[in-house]
Amino acid sequence: MSNDPFAAVSLAPIGVVRSPRKEPIDDFWGDVISEIHLDASRFGPEALFGLKDFSHVEIVFLMNRVDPDKIETGARHPRERKDWPLVGIFAQRGKSRPNRVGISSARVVAVEGTVLKVRALDAIDGTPVLDIKPHIAEFAPQGPIRQPDWSRELMRDYYKTSQDEN
Repeated sequence: MSNDPFAAVSLAPIGVVRSPRKEPIDDFWGDVISEIHLDASRFGPEALFGLKDFSHVEIVFLMNRVDPDKIETGARHPRERKDWPLVGIFAQRGKSRPNRVGISSARVVAVEGTVLKVRALDAIDGTPVLDIKPHIAEFAPQGPIRQPDWSRELMRDYYKTSQDEN
């Protein structure tokens, strides 16, 4: 094991997302029901024991369908909107991140054997899952939250449901 913090790190997916969403669409994730299928060669149902007692989970996943040539390492206008400020890739949650790692909170719908069913996970079908963590309030940010107006506008429709559209 290397002490070099910049040495290559190897991660193996723990499962895969099965979702009706096949393409990375920016908005309306609110009523998407997805399943996370654990790698049955490594995990049994006991890996998910107790998870149904939580309302939400945090899913860490690899955005593996992002073209490596589209990776951003500097600054850009979120969603290519010139009316929003030029901000660094680490000041936004875009998919073209250097390591293509996504983290999202989702509502637990059910736990069935080695399958975790969730609502509002913004990962498309076939996405490798790197980790599942229960949402524990004490790990959430402490104190007031501050974020710029453009980010609130960007997220306005992100988790809306089809019922919200009407």
